[in-house]
Amino acid sequence: MSEVRCVYEARAIVGECPRWNEHDQALYWTDIYRPTLNRFDPATGTNRSWDMPESVGCFAFRAHRGLIAGTRTGFAFVDLESGTFERLHNPLPDHPDYRMNDGRCDAKGRFWAGSILETLDQPAGVLYRFDTDLSCHEMLNELIVPNGLAFSPDGKTMYHSDSRQDYIWACDYDVETGTFANRRVFAENEANEGRPDGAAVDAEGCYWIANVQGWRVTRYTPEGRVDRVIGLPVQRPTMCAFGGPDLSTLYVTSASHPIEQRFLAKQPLAGALFAIEVGVKGQIEHRFAG
Repeated sequence: MSEVRCVYEARAIVGECPRWNEHDQALYWTDIYRPTLNRFDPATGTNRSWDMPESVGCFAFRAHRGLIAGTRTGFAFVDLESGTFERLHNPLPDHPDYRMNDGRCDAKGRFWAGSILETLDQPAGVLYRFDTDLSCHEMLNELIVPNGLAFSPDGKTMYHSDSRQDYIWACDYDVETGTFANRRVFAENEANEGRPDGAAVDAEGCYWIANVQGWRVTRYTPEGRVDRVIGLPVQRPTMCAFGGPDLSTLYVTSASHPIEQRFLAKQPLAGALFAIEVGVKGQIEHRFAG
């Protein structure tokens, strides 16, 4: 069995979007509702936190310096060194309950991110593609909680999920044009398995997803077959990412909200950051090329 280690008792409200930076050998992540961006150094076990002016649901490293982020008000460039937060474009409706959620870059350095209406009572979410020329394109709508964005090692398959519709989809992806086709159900979660949240694809092409409400992460083969299930000591794991010197450590963020106090008392590590040696390697994250 794979040992699950708590590497940082973050007590995050909603920890999300872990991203390994191969240059400084550190894991970056966001706490959406605090709101902060964070850098965890596994060599020292320390975490540095930067306050953000608004919620950051997802981010990716830029090719040169800084980050691109999906935020409460759309897309922004963030530079943690200088402390700058540059809002770029807001495609979201003028409503306080909209924000960006899950996101990731493709092999050409485009940033994909999905929006949600936090009331979660209607399919108002949209999947956007934010290009390197800073243009924004609506690619898919009628989602409730767009999540689980990931790409196969060859870049020819794009995965995404909807945490409220309990589906994971696979699509044929054209890396050159940034378009997808043949969208099909890749996997469906049963109620007792938890809902599909944030994901990552390993170097073997298998898809790992955090099952929020399910106390687990699950690995699927490229054919959509469950290959491995790893239990966690928290009810709401939110996203996984590969890191470490050889990219064989699976890091998992988690949330302490919304969990009733009587259940929270039984899981004192809710909101923590976990690490699992899974025996397979991940992929280096693509960077935003704009």
